[in-house]
Amino acid sequence: MQLDLALQLLQQAGALLPEAEPYSEAWVQGVIDALCDLSSKDALTGLVNRRSFEMALSREVDRVARSGESALLLAVDIDHFKAVNDTYGHAAGDLVIKAVAGALNQVVRPMDTVARVGGEEFGIVLPKCAPSFGAMVAERLRERVSELRVEVASGQILAVTISLGGAFAPQWVRSSSLLWMERADRQLYRAKAEGRNRACLESQIESLVSAEEKGMLFAVTQQDSE
Repeated sequence: MQLDLALQLLQQAGALLPEAEPYSEAWVQGVIDALCDLSSKDALTGLVNRRSFEMALSREVDRVARSGESALLLAVDIDHFKAVNDTYGHAAGDLVIKAVAGALNQVVRPMDTVARVGGEEFGIVLPKCAPSFGAMVAERLRERVSELRVEVASGQILAVTISLGGAFAPQWVRSSSLLWMERADRQLYRAKAEGRNRACLESQIESLVSAEEKGMLFAVTQQDSE
């Protein structure tokens, strides 16, 4: 019964079933792999979903704390997306989201993580990313999306732009994915306030340890001394 439900779920999601002999060991493993993939991916875009993105974010925060290497988080939002849905319908909105997802995925490195975190919002984690490279890649992402021309069902051609906010994870410091996301979101709000279709990145100086992170560091130090 559980297998039947799993097959039904995969069919509804449009996932391809393994080509092996049905109910063979290879076929069952293929079904399991397809379910794992389905649970970690956004159904509309094929990008990593929010749950998997938050896990990747937490892993990167820990890695930066241990290694001291630089890492950048980009928060991305499609500009004036509500107007697209209101004017052309949600099907047109889905086409825009898919087009933006594809454009973002074309620019980043294989080691980077691009996710759809909700609605018209995306998140990108760039490990081992120096500040100079971060500003360059953010601008490249913005430019790539601005080149898009998305044809919707009505035959209308839509131009698309995005706003981006970026923050660097504090190096050699125990932080949290929530604090990192808050920093990137603040820069995203700044990009929107300054007119949209732009990237605003937190400077490395602003990425110094926050009061919350000092508290986390002090708590860890106390535990180690006990």
